[in-house]
Amino acid sequence: MRRLFPNLPNILTSLRLLMAPVLAVLVLGGHHRAAFGVFVFAGLSDAADGYLAKRFDLGSALGRILDPAADKLLMLASFLALSAVGATPVWLTALVIGRDVGIVAGALSAWTLDLPLKVAPLPLGKICTALQITYIALILLLLLAGRQMPDLVTAAELITAAITLASGLNYAALWLRALIVRAGRTA
Repeated sequence: MRRLFPNLPNILTSLRLLMAPVLAVLVLGGHHRAAFGVFVFAGLSDAADGYLAKRFDLGSALGRILDPAADKLLMLASFLALSAVGATPVWLTALVIGRDVGIVAGALSAWTLDLPLKVAPLPLGKICTALQITYIALILLLLLAGRQMPDLVTAAELITAAITLASGLNYAALWLRALIVRAGRTA
């Protein structure tokens, strides 16, 4: 497998990168069935590239950069498009984007300041991503079905927001601990 398809995981990840703007255009155009299909395809390609990379030792340095970038771009495009059509509140989109910007800014500043911080997904961060994906799938499914379930949507928004906020604070706490450790080393 490794000799036949050494770049297959990266190809799947690249397709997922391309699917993000496609998904946004479909949502904005009201093509809910196609948007949901693209979202499902993106999820399946994410699972497939991870499986192939691990199972057949097809992981690469490029893949370790592209995979999270594709995930984040898909989430960004989804939340922005869903907010633009009024299916997701702007405050939730801002919170999701703010968390991701904060994580990237923290990682860059840790690197710049030479903080003892290992950049890796935290368990709460993985739960947060899973909840955000579930939220997007729910909203896309409701749009596809032409159904409104305000109590379910509100509950999903609040749960997604709470975990997103908790995850962002978790990453911020790690950054602060690294800053304190560095300050202790230089004192």
